[in-house]
Amino acid sequence: MLKVANSVINASQIATPITFAGDVTLSTGNLVIGTAGKGIDFTATGQPAGMTSELLADYEEGTWTPNQGAGLTVVGAFSSVGNYTRIGRLVTVNFSLSGATSIAAVAGSVMTSTLPFTVAGGALSTGTAANENPNSSAIVLGYTTSVAPAENITASARILVTITYQV
Repeated sequence: MLKVANSVINASQIATPITFAGDVTLSTGNLVIGTAGKGIDFTATGQPAGMTSELLADYEEGTWTPNQGAGLTVVGAFSSVGNYTRIGRLVTVNFSLSGATSIAAVAGSVMTSTLPFTVAGGALSTGTAANENPNSSAIVLGYTTSVAPAENITASARILVTITYQV
């Protein structure tokens, strides 16, 4: 669909594709991809051996609430907040887990099991976590929809986590 001077033109009304010789600028509004699985196609660039796609078909930002995993020791009320950015198949999440008095994490135990997207093929991904002080930190492993620290994280008011993984 193409909107010209407040008129809408559907693709079925166009006999030949529209081609622009130069850059296209939108002065107002957004470029909207109206069909699932479509996006920005980069096939005009070179293709290295083994390349499987040059289509950027997903970009998303959002928030979610991580749950309290069994590997956390929480003193006082538990709270959490998380945000994510997804670009194509890569997701980066940042979240914090808090206890009203303190929170700590046990190595190899689940901190949260509610990642916003499932890690591809159940494979492991890595990220980092640190307590708020910061006097304790650990590599974290993401798998399926869970995150677990590789080492104990000592108690503080809050644990901050960042992990990037493929979906």
